[in-house]
Formats: sequence, structure tokens, C-alpha cells
Amino acid sequence: MASVVLSEAEKLYIVHGVQEDLRVDGRGCEDYRCAEVETDVVSNTSGSARVKLGHTDILVGVKAEMGTPKLEKPDEGYLEFFVDCSANATPEFEGRGGEELGTEIANTLYRVFSSDNSVDLKSLCINPREHCWVLYVDVLLLECGGNLFDAISIAVKAALFNTRIPKVRVLEDEEGSKEIELSDDPYDCIRLNVDDVPCIVTLSKIGYRHVVDATLQEEACSLASLLISVTSKGALTSLKKVGKGSLDPESIFEMMETGKRVGKSLHTALQKILEEEESLGASRQKVGFLG
Repeated sequence: MASVVLSEAEKLYIVHGVQEDLRVDGRGCEDYRCAEVETDVVSNTSGSARVKLGHTDILVGVKAEMGTPKLEKPDEGYLEFFVDCSANATPEFEGRGGEELGTEIANTLYRVFSSDNSVDLKSLCINPREHCWVLYVDVLLLECGGNLFDAISIAVKAALFNTRIPKVRVLEDEEGSKEIELSDDPYDCIRLNVDDVPCIVTLSKIGYRHVVDATLQEEACSLASLLISVTSKGALTSLKKVGKGSLDPESIFEMMETGKRVGKSLHTALQKILEEEESLGASRQKVGFLG
């Protein structure tokens, strides 16, 4: 992951500030930076979103393609995640530097979406054991400025909200063979219910307190972080500790409570942005990307 080198004096300045609930950029410990969210930014996808959080810049595209249901879940579709760490995001991603991080992010996303309720996978089934929709979720890291996992989870949720899947009719002839007909009407489509899609809240322990939405400089002062995935109702769906340092049980409990509280307000703010943007319809001004 992108990292910065700080002097001991700089680290002390950041750590002391956090203990007083005052961070270098003026935020309190539980405040996020201003996030920019834009959907429908890549033209040849079923859904897309771009999220800028401070200096972190994430692009997500979702492509719905027809596939065969998995044997163990014959009446469900499924999601596949691919993460590409652009060499422009940080010099550390040149060559094969970003592969390890890409795999770690993809594995985290699989874990977050492994909860049965996050996306209604049964709605992606066309006919059991034969055809289903597979959602290929491509994540591109354009710039890394701290707090990658939260920004990625916001972008994935926004892209899934923006996803439109063509409606399908299954036609059966007299001999029993099935033919699939896709609707070519762009408005005749299935939308995903993203109400239960979790967002990740990363809590970084700095000194004896913890902060959300850490910058690269704050991440350099943190020896341990907790990645918590939280639904819009404040339910905790997964938990992962990262970093070399240790966390005592009391800290973990406090971080979980903060994560739930902050996660709920994060979902509320995101939903508001998504609904506002959608209500503008074709009239909204698109900044666009690769459009």
C-alpha cells in the first residue's frame, strides 16, 4: 500500500493532535473527508461509479454477463471482483507491486459480500442450473491517498446502485429447448436493491485513540487498524484486523461501536447523493470518465 515516511517530530505532532480530537487537517477523530461521488461514468458498462476521497481516487465498473449458476447455489447469480492498481496511483505499483494489494482488496470484497443478505443473488437467476447473471465488478485504483478500503466500498455500492440489467424472457419451443431473449429497451431492466450492501469503515489506532478515514500521514502513525463492514442499519457483517500492532479487547469494542455509528451516517449520506444524482436524470451535468 502507498506509504509516506515521516520524521519522529511529525509523528509526535499527529499523535498528540489525535489525542486532543484535533487532526492535522482540522477534522475530529470521527469525521470523514469530503467525498465526491459520481455514477454512470463509463459508457460500456452495466453500471459504474467514481469516488474521490481526499487524494484517493477510485473507479468501479460493473458488467452483467450471462453465465451458469454455481453447482452449490443453482438458483443464484454471483459477483466476481477484479482489482487493478494503476502504476500511476503510486510508484510502488510499478511492475508487479500492486498485485499483492489487488488480491488483498479482492479477497476483502469477497468476504464483505459473502453475507447472504448483501445483494439478492436469487434475483440474478434466469433459470435454475442453466442461466444466471454474473456481475463482474472491476475496481481501478487511480490514486492512493489513504483509506483505500472505505473509498472502494463506497464506489462499489454506488456502481451497484447504478447497475441496470436487461430483462430476460425464456422462450421454450415444442421440443422443450429453451431460448433466451434479452429486452433491447434500455428502460426495461432490473435494478439491484443495494439497501443491505455494507460499506467498510476503517478505524486506525493512533496513540490511545482511533480515527476514521486516515490520511497517508496518519496511516504512517498507526500500527493497527480494524476494517469493519457495516450495513445501513448499523449491523456489523465482517471484521478484519490489519497492521503489525496489537489491539486490546476494550479498544476493539470501542472501535466496533464507533464503526457502527459512523457507518450508519456514511450510508445515509451516500444514499442521499445517489438519489439526488438519479433524480436529475439526463439533465445532470456529467464530468464523465472514458465516456
